Amino acid sequence: MNSDIKDRTISSLVYLLPLVYALPFGLALLRQFPLLGVIYAPLSPLIALEFSLPFAGLIVFFGLWFGIVRSDRFSYFVRFNTMQAILLDILLIVCSLVIDILIPGLGRESLLVQTLNNTIFIGTLVACFYAIVQSARGIQAEIPTISDAVSSQIR
Repeated sequence: MNSDIKDRTISSLVYLLPLVYALPFGLALLRQFPLLGVIYAPLSPLIALEFSLPFAGLIVFFGLWFGIVRSDRFSYFVRFNTMQAILLDILLIVCSLVIDILIPGLGRESLLVQTLNNTIFIGTLVACFYAIVQSARGIQAEIPTISDAVSSQIR
């Protein structure tokens, strides 16, 4: 795929959104392994903005959806990666809802809840870093199932 530096940069930056949304899932892991916090240090202004402004996530979601995904001004490469980042966010929201349902019955510190949180956090980190590297290289990142859903939505 032939993409210029602007497309590669935008396509890489959109994956910061799921990284920020994954942070609450990894808080226990970050307490146990503080060195992992290095990943989030450069994102601290974005994290502060996200968690201080009400509806910030919703505003960013609609901004990306209408400003990039549904716009013909951006290349397929940028729109594909933006939609993939949005779907990762939606998946994180669904995971959060499932965990919120499990917590009253199992407890926040139960082994199952902690394992789910850690798995979601690490899975999101891996997917996002893979997608960022691939986008920076100008290659479309193929995340199983999510990429198929994105391909059917983006034309």
